[in-house]
Amino acid sequence: MTELRVTRVRWLLVGWIFVLSAISYLDRVNISIAGSSIAAEFKLSTVQLGTVFTAFLVGYAMFQTAGGWIADRLGPRRVLAAAVLWWGVFTGLTAFVSAKLTFALAALIGVRFLLGAGEAIMFPASNLFVSRWIPAQEQGVANGIVFAGVGAGAGVTPALIAYVMVHYGWRWSFWLTALLGLLAGLVWYLIARDTPEEHPLVSPGELAYIRAGAAKPNTANTMKETVGWSAILRSKEVWAITLAYFSFGYVAWIFFSWFFIYLAKVRGLDLKASAFYTTLPFLAMATCSPLGGAISDWLSLRFGQRLGRCGISVFGLLLASLFLVLGAGASNARVASIVLAGGAGALYLSQSSFWALTAGIARGSSGSVSGFMNTGGQLGGMLTAQLTPIIALRWNWTAPFHVAAAFAALGAIAWLFVDPARTLASAESSRHKEVAPRPS
Repeated sequence: MTELRVTRVRWLLVGWIFVLSAISYLDRVNISIAGSSIAAEFKLSTVQLGTVFTAFLVGYAMFQTAGGWIADRLGPRRVLAAAVLWWGVFTGLTAFVSAKLTFALAALIGVRFLLGAGEAIMFPASNLFVSRWIPAQEQGVANGIVFAGVGAGAGVTPALIAYVMVHYGWRWSFWLTALLGLLAGLVWYLIARDTPEEHPLVSPGELAYIRAGAAKPNTANTMKETVGWSAILRSKEVWAITLAYFSFGYVAWIFFSWFFIYLAKVRGLDLKASAFYTTLPFLAMATCSPLGGAISDWLSLRFGQRLGRCGISVFGLLLASLFLVLGAGASNARVASIVLAGGAGALYLSQSSFWALTAGIARGSSGSVSGFMNTGGQLGGMLTAQLTPIIALRWNWTAPFHVAAAFAALGAIAWLFVDPARTLASAESSRHKEVAPRPS
């Protein structure tokens, strides 16, 4: 009798989504490193350059929900491949815009907006993949690995883009990241499938394991089970998790958009020290994202998802709030940098739980629900970008971190209203039973 062979194809694909996640942050953060060179060549003011930056976030926020809806209908394989190819094209087009054009600023804004629209598909589609491919008891780790790519990509970008700019110019930094995106998208399309049943390399043993970890015995039907938008918008869990992710996004983007400037201009660190300490939050994110996912899975398996998904998120957000207050108040610049980086790491202990929770309650509609949730996260990030300098000018640079700490605490409170056992499908089914006509 032949022993049942168990493959690990699901982890190969999760690992490649980690690569796509890192490249997505290369494509979005590279312009912040090249911003000074672009502004000089195109004769842009700080406000105009800020408008170019914001165009990406607007496109990214606007198309989250639509991107998730498209992924639910077409599947993660084709949608993710098309999205990554889209990033590559529009990242490359950024470098092709000429300063000699009379509408050069409008062209830059349009290209960055469309890049953001394409990148909006990344995480809703990857969450749909996780919901179809990864057993419930492993979804925290899987999402943690996916979002570790955020920290890895953001951490690698400054050194990589700066090196290419110094040796070849800012345009080559965009062409390089565009090429990486095009190659990564092609590889994904070749190695991925929408469901484990469709993949020729998935062994019967791995397929049985994935099915056993699903909410229902029939994995294929469960993972393709969709719910309507009326059920999504009526869900207390969806609104609570979206509010929590809005708070998460507010805190995260204070590191993505203002941390380097804070260390250099406010804390007085030199360029080399600022660059070094700016990488610490992203390293903390890359480390704590899979760690939080592993802890979440372990707690969920032993004590239930209420503690595993909600508990680790409340803990991470409250710990982040504490670190933000302590770090902002530290007198030594380097100590403040390290403590604030700890706040970024604590924040990302909760990251995978957001996405595992939406995959669990939404099933076949996880792309739509996670896209809706991520819209909230990006709106929080846009608010950070605009509000942080206003608060700092009105009071001081300690105040923005205190506001971020308050948002982190708000996110923790919102998690208390989430019931992981209440799926959207069950809620919709219960409602239909309640409104069904009684027999005469």
